[in-house]
Amino acid sequence: MTDIFSGDGLKLLQACVKPDMLCLFDFDGTLAPLVDEPTQALLPHSVQHSLNRLQKLVKVGIVTGRSQSDLLSRLEFNPHYLVGNHGLEGLPGWELRAAEFMTICAAWRDHLARLLEAIDDDGIQLEDKRYSLSLHYRHARHPSQAMQELRCLFAQLTPPPRIIAGKFVWSLLPPGAGDKGLAVEHLIELAQAPRTLYVGDDVTDEDVFALRRDDLISVRVGFDAHSAAKFFIPDKQTIVALLNQLLACLTGSDRSSDPYRKAG
Repeated sequence: MTDIFSGDGLKLLQACVKPDMLCLFDFDGTLAPLVDEPTQALLPHSVQHSLNRLQKLVKVGIVTGRSQSDLLSRLEFNPHYLVGNHGLEGLPGWELRAAEFMTICAAWRDHLARLLEAIDDDGIQLEDKRYSLSLHYRHARHPSQAMQELRCLFAQLTPPPRIIAGKFVWSLLPPGAGDKGLAVEHLIELAQAPRTLYVGDDVTDEDVFALRRDDLISVRVGFDAHSAAKFFIPDKQTIVALLNQLLACLTGSDRSSDPYRKAG
């Protein structure tokens, strides 16, 4: 992985960031800081402002594990693309399987609710996103034990879910539902973009990083030697610096000598 703010990273951005590109972002941990309570997540004003400017110059999309309705309530601008539920919502034709996915998740939800009563841990939260489920265990009495107990519960579900690990969360997707990687490939085709930038921070974003497309600039928030991303930014505090660098490339201003300025 290479720091996107290094000499090589900045040269790449200056060469590739053009008005016909597509810029895609994860939400939690990328655009918005991670919080203990998912319902309290907020997009900082500085990020909102920079994204609003960016989407007037290039096509911008958000690809998130949250539902579309949840994310829309947190945005003060209108991205060109908004893909929710790890790729289940927001792509052309997604409605065709929406009822099927909703029925599967409703059955899982009811079954899990009964099973969770036996565990009796108020720190485990079941989040129903209609077309997928998330089990949060950050506040469990013993998080590592809860992680294993939940895996055992998932084995009892029919049909077997696609299980995605996250930061103190398990996400359950209906079989055949796809992932963020497939969603990004659909968006690239839909936008007819010759070059795409994708920024993410979590295990679910590795499906995008692993695409290894020559037309994809993959950026991870935080260095991880095991990530498939080509580039990284040091931490989530520097996301505004990256957005400002993209804006500088598009408007012809020069921020390459000091990419962190005005990053707050």
